[in-house]
Amino acid sequence: MKVLVVNAGSSSIKYQVMDMTDEKVLAKGLVDRVGIPGTTLKHEPNGKDDVLIKKDLPDHTAGMKLVLDVLVNPEYGCIKSMDEIGAVGHRVVHGGEDFAESVVIDDKVKKVIRDCFDVAPLHNPPNLMGIEACEELMPNVNHVAVFDTAFHQTMSPANFMYALPYDVYEKFKVRRYGFHGTSHYYVSHRASEMLGKAYEDCKIITLHLGNGASMAAISGGKVVDTSMGFTPLEGLVMGTRSGDIDPAVVFFLMEKLNMDANEANSYFNKKSGLLGLSGVSNDLRDVIEAADAGNERAILALEVYYNKVKGYIGNYIAKLNGCDCLVFTAGVGENGIETRENICKDLEALGIKIDPVKNKVRGKETDISTDDSKVKIFLIPTNEELVIARDTLRLSK
Repeated sequence: MKVLVVNAGSSSIKYQVMDMTDEKVLAKGLVDRVGIPGTTLKHEPNGKDDVLIKKDLPDHTAGMKLVLDVLVNPEYGCIKSMDEIGAVGHRVVHGGEDFAESVVIDDKVKKVIRDCFDVAPLHNPPNLMGIEACEELMPNVNHVAVFDTAFHQTMSPANFMYALPYDVYEKFKVRRYGFHGTSHYYVSHRASEMLGKAYEDCKIITLHLGNGASMAAISGGKVVDTSMGFTPLEGLVMGTRSGDIDPAVVFFLMEKLNMDANEANSYFNKKSGLLGLSGVSNDLRDVIEAADAGNERAILALEVYYNKVKGYIGNYIAKLNGCDCLVFTAGVGENGIETRENICKDLEALGIKIDPVKNKVRGKETDISTDDSKVKIFLIPTNEELVIARDTLRLSK
């Protein structure tokens, strides 16, 4: 069976077509900077030359339509028609407490995804756009939702509960869920293999750093804690999200800026983070370029970004009572040489020492720690698509 995997992020669409008889990737690609000037689609068909398409795309619906056109292109596509696709696996960020595992999509599932728009405003809408666009073109195949929240369901109440009146959990399921689960699942399992230890015997901290970013602490084969919470807004500083913040700031700014609830939600999800601090961009690459040119706000944005990650590393080492390895993954984690170096800088007291020479690599699975580092530092390109494809195949047999 051939499976199409769709991974729609807040400003990107990653896709792969896989032949599940041998898990061979027939084609893969990335639409980058969706909704941002300079949108590109890089298509990599197996056995053919890569194709780069430059075309500004206003939203994820337009991006998904372009992806499907590319897949059946006579010159550089990987299939003759969409009829060759036996099932489609979709990454979906938030399923609330309704779904703790992957599921075949029906109207009920789509309703839950839609109901979670308010708590995952940057991701669930494009996730659903991708689903509906694919359903329209491929109505006769299974569409499977693989939820980011599933991997984190092993957290104990001590780590997923908020210190709020308990009835808001009972009535509204307000709790910490965690996201990027398929990525944390994949890279943590690969890390255990690189360590040469059983997964259940490892203490691992995974850093999924992209436009959206989260970390997870894993021990005994289970997630102990993760940085994102009820929504993807909690935790690290991100492209447009504030991350952790004093809740009173929300009420203060709502009054001072005369914002209603929807405007405040947009303010902290879409206008904050690196974009808000730097005034330059939500893209870390642009912020680094501006900082290198002497932009003081960009320099400040990077310092805040790095310090937040460092704080979580210390937090998680304490909760795990030690650590075997740090794992950098996702767009920034895999390609940000300067970012990895600055995050690991001055963490020798925690047993973390990065090798600046080994670290000069992008997108390649490797050990970038010094020989005497007590905590291994791994760069592991994530493969959320493979995790999604395997679940899609399992549910479509």
